[in-house]
Amino acid sequence: MSRRRPEVAGVGPIRVYTPEPPMGRLGQFMIDMWADLLASRELAWRLTVRDFSAMYRQSYAGYVWAFLPPLFASATFLLLRSGGVISVGDTGIPYPAFIFIGTLLWQVFVDALNNPARAMQTSMDMLVKVNFPREALVLSAVEMSLIGLAMRLVILVPVLAWYRFPLNASMALFPVGALGLVLLGTVMGLFLGTIGMLYQDVQRAIGIITTFWMFLTPVIAPGVRHGAIGVIMRLNPVTPILATTRDWLTGQPPEFLGGFFIVMGLTVVGLVAALMMYRLFLPRIVERLGM
Repeated sequence: MSRRRPEVAGVGPIRVYTPEPPMGRLGQFMIDMWADLLASRELAWRLTVRDFSAMYRQSYAGYVWAFLPPLFASATFLLLRSGGVISVGDTGIPYPAFIFIGTLLWQVFVDALNNPARAMQTSMDMLVKVNFPREALVLSAVEMSLIGLAMRLVILVPVLAWYRFPLNASMALFPVGALGLVLLGTVMGLFLGTIGMLYQDVQRAIGIITTFWMFLTPVIAPGVRHGAIGVIMRLNPVTPILATTRDWLTGQPPEFLGGFFIVMGLTVVGLVAALMMYRLFLPRIVERLGM
């Protein structure tokens, strides 16, 4: 187990390693985890700048790629609906706006789900060779998700203006819902990303599962109320967060408000558990991979 000691002039914080198991003293483990999380802020930002620049450096279209997935997904389902291939019930707002906001929010969640694993993979050499607060990778993953969200807002505002959505008080809650999607995706991504360090199949499976998962979330159509699909959709943790966030943005009465608060509460608990698992197991995984 490692413990942080106060900074010494000219030296900086001192880390003391002891033979105690990391979870031997849970209180000290939590204090050290929180201290490392705070201490890693500057490094996390440097990693974010590095990864963000690398993501678009060798791309001809550059930052346009941040906007293309929701645009193409929306266009695809609009064509299918206009051709009678799919049937969608009453959405309460113009369907193009409904599906565009839904696919944009879904992409925010998927990015947050993938970013922890991406941060670990791109920093593998540094993990093996350098001793630094591993929490910096978690903060960097969250920052990447927030930057992606901010970039997509650039095209969200014109859509709201085009369909003349009136300004309403519930719009002020949109950032809360969007942050909830980022946190939910990050928590799941931390669990899966840590396991994915050992088994590459996990990361490949995420891409397949999220494609199917989207159809069990009210992204392209309102939530199904009856049958097995309705039960699955209501149990889907993304459903209340995404649907409530879209309702707040468009001024609709939230259908899943109770579920929103339940999932957010579980997400906060899950975030602490995910950080503990990450801190506990990542050094052992890195040691195994570096052998």
